[in-house]
Amino acid sequence: MEALLERILYVEDDPDIRAVGTFALEGIGGFTVKACGSGAEAVAAAPAFRPQLVLLDVMMPEMDGLATLRALRGLKATAAIPAMFMTAKAQPKEIALYLEMGAIEVIQKPFDPMTLGANLRTIWERVG
Repeated sequence: MEALLERILYVEDDPDIRAVGTFALEGIGGFTVKACGSGAEAVAAAPAFRPQLVLLDVMMPEMDGLATLRALRGLKATAAIPAMFMTAKAQPKEIALYLEMGAIEVIQKPFDPMTLGANLRTIWERVG
């Protein structure tokens, strides 16, 4: 992984949560963020955006976070990009599944907008 985390693809279907998350990542965290409202939008945008990290909601209509991650893994340009899930579905069995799918971490909702960016940097440094 690259040393300094700067570019995040953020996938969240709820517009209010997406707005708060984007502000937390850009305004407070200082990241460059491409926010997507669906898995399909994320899969289409990811190759050109070239994120260093994908931050995915799990529960989304049509294409959930797991399907989105599988689709990203199937593209040459995004196959190796680290991913994290940010979800309210965070029971131990669910977390184990997300990690089995290749996520590097699971962040529970509700998240603290003031510390989200710092938390991502800490996780990034730990797994890097």
